[in-house]
Amino acid sequence: MAERVQQPPAKRLCCRPGYNTNCRQGQRAGGTLCGGSGAAQGGSSKTLSPESLLDISARKVAEKWPFQRVEERFERIPEPVQRRIVYWSFPRSEREICMYSSFNTGGEDSGTSGENSDETRLPFRRGIALLESDCVDNVLQVGFHLSGTVTEPATASEPELVCSVSVSFDRCKITAVTCGCGNKDIFYCAHVVALALYRVRKPEQVKLHLPISETLFQMNRDQLQKFVQYLITVHHTEVLPTAQKLADEILSTNSEINQVHGAPDPTAGASVDDENCWHLDEEQVQEQVKLFLSQGGYHGSGKQLNLLFSKVREMLKMRDSNGARMLTLITEQFMGDPRLALWRQQGTTMTDKYRQLWDELGALWMCIVLNPHCKSEQKCVWLRQLRRWNGVDVCPWEDGNHSNELPNLTHALPHGNPDSSSRPHRTVFTRAIEACDLHWQDTHLQRIITHDLYTHSHAHCHHDNHGSAGALFDARGWPLWHEHIPTACARVDALRSHGYPREALLLAIAIVNTLIRQQQKHLELFRSHKKELLHKGMTSVTNMEGWVGHPLDPIGTLFSTLLDTGRGDEEGRNAFLDFSGSVSSAKRSEPHLFPAQRLLDDGQSFVALAVETALIGLGQQRVMPDGLYAQEKVCRNEEQLLAKLQEVELDDALVKIFRKQAIFLLEAGPYSGLGELLYRESVPMHTFAKYLFTSLLPHDTELAYKIALRAMRLPVLESMAPSGDLSRPHHIVSMVPNRYPRWFTLSHIESQQCELASTMLTAAKGDGRKLETVLESIQKNIHSSSHIFKLAQDAFKIATLMDSLPDITLLKVSLELGLQVMRMTLSTLNWRRREMVRWLVTCATEVGVYALDSIMQSWFTLFTPTEATSIVATTVMSNTTIVRLHLDCHQQENLASSARTLALQCTMKDPQNCALSALTLCEKDHIAFETAYQIVLDAAVTGMSYTQLFTIARYMEHRGYPMRAYKLATLAMAHLNLSYNQDTHPAINDVLWACALSHSLGKNELTAVIPLVVKSVKCATVLSDILRRCTLTTPGMVALHSRRNSGKLMSLDKAPLRQLLDATIGAYINTTHSRLTHISPRHYSEFIEFLSKARETFLMAQDGHIQFTQFIDNLKQIYKGKKKLMMLVRERFG
Repeated sequence: MAERVQQPPAKRLCCRPGYNTNCRQGQRAGGTLCGGSGAAQGGSSKTLSPESLLDISARKVAEKWPFQRVEERFERIPEPVQRRIVYWSFPRSEREICMYSSFNTGGEDSGTSGENSDETRLPFRRGIALLESDCVDNVLQVGFHLSGTVTEPATASEPELVCSVSVSFDRCKITAVTCGCGNKDIFYCAHVVALALYRVRKPEQVKLHLPISETLFQMNRDQLQKFVQYLITVHHTEVLPTAQKLADEILSTNSEINQVHGAPDPTAGASVDDENCWHLDEEQVQEQVKLFLSQGGYHGSGKQLNLLFSKVREMLKMRDSNGARMLTLITEQFMGDPRLALWRQQGTTMTDKYRQLWDELGALWMCIVLNPHCKSEQKCVWLRQLRRWNGVDVCPWEDGNHSNELPNLTHALPHGNPDSSSRPHRTVFTRAIEACDLHWQDTHLQRIITHDLYTHSHAHCHHDNHGSAGALFDARGWPLWHEHIPTACARVDALRSHGYPREALLLAIAIVNTLIRQQQKHLELFRSHKKELLHKGMTSVTNMEGWVGHPLDPIGTLFSTLLDTGRGDEEGRNAFLDFSGSVSSAKRSEPHLFPAQRLLDDGQSFVALAVETALIGLGQQRVMPDGLYAQEKVCRNEEQLLAKLQEVELDDALVKIFRKQAIFLLEAGPYSGLGELLYRESVPMHTFAKYLFTSLLPHDTELAYKIALRAMRLPVLESMAPSGDLSRPHHIVSMVPNRYPRWFTLSHIESQQCELASTMLTAAKGDGRKLETVLESIQKNIHSSSHIFKLAQDAFKIATLMDSLPDITLLKVSLELGLQVMRMTLSTLNWRRREMVRWLVTCATEVGVYALDSIMQSWFTLFTPTEATSIVATTVMSNTTIVRLHLDCHQQENLASSARTLALQCTMKDPQNCALSALTLCEKDHIAFETAYQIVLDAAVTGMSYTQLFTIARYMEHRGYPMRAYKLATLAMAHLNLSYNQDTHPAINDVLWACALSHSLGKNELTAVIPLVVKSVKCATVLSDILRRCTLTTPGMVALHSRRNSGKLMSLDKAPLRQLLDATIGAYINTTHSRLTHISPRHYSEFIEFLSKARETFLMAQDGHIQFTQFIDNLKQIYKGKKKLMMLVRERFG
């Protein structure tokens, strides 16, 4: 700072040409208290004396004029006048100070750090606490500069901190702040707040001086020299180098400092050229936004960015020019986000929350460029900015990754669906750019928003035709506003955003009246062409863009404008718009009554009008937009609007509106999403209809059901009928037949359809006629088996509530839905299929025995054979079911007979999977059991595997049918084939069991089974195991009833064991040669052990020793090349 000679920024040069220095010589250079003689006008005195003319005029000048203009206008300004101007130039409202020291006025949200949500830690709240704790001292006002010290008390972890604070101000705005605390944030620190509030609340305690240049003008040369020398002495270490340099330049005739008249004065107020705006630390705004973006949605950064957007809206509402400045800084950081290029390069989409931030960014720019008092020069600057951002490659598109096919804001909607490839992509800034072409100069528009009672009788256009499409007034004489609805609503949002709630309300009422009038015209038009349209079964698309889910949120804007007014939430009601260029304030004779209330029908309210507007928007038939994000936005906005509607308590007046709109929606044809003519790709009405249904149900049951049943349609899932097909006259041919796969939110839509149906089922409990109607609608319109199953379960739960008797009608509905699910999923893969089947049996059980019998009679249309036997019939035959149904013996037998018949039918159709279940089910009925067994025998020859047959055979043995088990085992053996190296095959246990069973039955059975074993099994170890087991006991030794018999052991030299022994020895020989073909040294020891087992088997024969010796000799001769192995063979076997 020592070398700087330039004037401080934004400080003007002060001088007094022709000033008589002698006129004030010797006068006191001190100051007076700020309040002075006008303390009462500062608001601190309790006296009720009226303001003086001096204070009134000084206040107005202080608000509007820079002090330089005052000095230029008047050659000499009396000192009392200067003092009052300086006094009134400081901000008098705490609201702006709060706005610049916390996110929300009143400090409702946390600071930018997001680390502490305690509102006492907000700078504004902390500043108040410091002020109220008498921590502000040494407050001094010199001209347009305020200074003081603020002491931060010591805490357990921090020592006491004394901060020097200074504030510059101009025209009731703080224009610069400095504080010794070194705070770096978007908003003012607590110390600046404390000092500023001290001046606002205690102006009489602040010593006020005129600007320092005025004091210097009062000094003679000696006084000036003394003043300078004392100043240098007190601060010589800081200012001496600067003082010397200034002195050198002043003494130099040609120096720059001598080329200008006067000298800078930081306390002298603003110059004519200075911009009059509150101090905003632009660098900190940029740094904070960059930090939040870099966190990628973590640490609450998304919330912080939304709070910054709220701050922009707050500034706009206060008509603070920093709103646009701050949004520009935010936008620059958003456009510089490196993730944009990365996402575009990778072809990935941004996150939903980040996408919503961009939407808000675009909406805010829309509000800014639609400022009714925006100067054309400023609008041109913004337009250049917007076009520059719009031209950047990574600028996000309005509807995510898909091009927007919607028209320009100022143009009417076309019919049809133009080729999107011929249109440039619409970005988030496109609408704001287009809005720059809009203006507020239309005479009719000005009259709407500036006249409380602007009606047809007050207008000069009596020739307007009320019946024409573009009429300026409705039949009541109230004004209408014909404009593209989202654009018109954007005007409303802009008026509200810029602090004109009254004007926004007047325009909103005109727009809603226009919507209601258009609604009536649509109804009349459809009625006059109804027969023709229904006969053709097709129509043009009436709305390519919907109002709910629209980027400008027109219905949400109208709704909040009307609802906030109805609830008394709007502020600034006494401000009104003057198109002459000034904003004025007027005191109303009836401050409690909004004048626009007179533009409502008798008994109508703003809340009622808001509700009707929401119903109109939600019921609009509109095309499902392209792209995942746009479709999700439709769902999200609909749910948000419905959530707001649900907060409104319905009274008689609102019920009348619901009835009126419900009837219109049913009768309005292609203009309503609930009309008779439904475009195939229209946004479904399920969620909206559910709200209407629950709202109307207590008041008009029939109308509620009509709405809900009409809304159940989902034609996008139905096959498209040709244009001449009169069998489905109420479904319109799709103009874009290939778009069905682009319904990204279809699963959500189907779940909402299911919720609507479930709501109707719950409400219809006990009403058989309505339940039947709802059931028919579900069966006709719901195409998802999982959703129908959910409905069936819901109906079952409702019908069997613990606190009441079962509702048999609803149970039947539940069963009917379950049966439909069974038919739908019978031939398709569904991972919940077994659960569905089990549930259906439970449901049928609750309905009664006839229901169980019915599903078993028609099982082939509902179940697979496996499901019918293993789940359905088995459950029906269980003791639990019999107890639950309270069946007598006759009923039990009839039910069991049906189950057995089912089991036999299933076994005939699928013996492989059903035979075992069928045998189990038929066990107590001899004829049925024999029939099932015969079916198994017939199928065993060709259709069943050895595994299935062995399983059934083991079951037979377990049930005490050994001969039948033996028969099935022999059939199974015929299908088996074990090669030499399959010594771990899972069927080995079955083979051993079959042989053991044959052995236990007797010699004949064993004799019959051994040839099958020899034929099917080539594995030596398995054969030797069977051989050993057969030689341990006599065949038939352990009979069925554990009776022992005294037979002799079977000889190995006679059949059938001789055949088995020969086969076993042959298997060892073959296996040995096979193993030696590809043996490796690491398997030598294992091979030697294998030969040892082979020798044991050889030795079981009478000449076994000789055979084994010859076998070994042959090996030595054939494989003599494997010297090491043969050496091991010789060592072990000689």
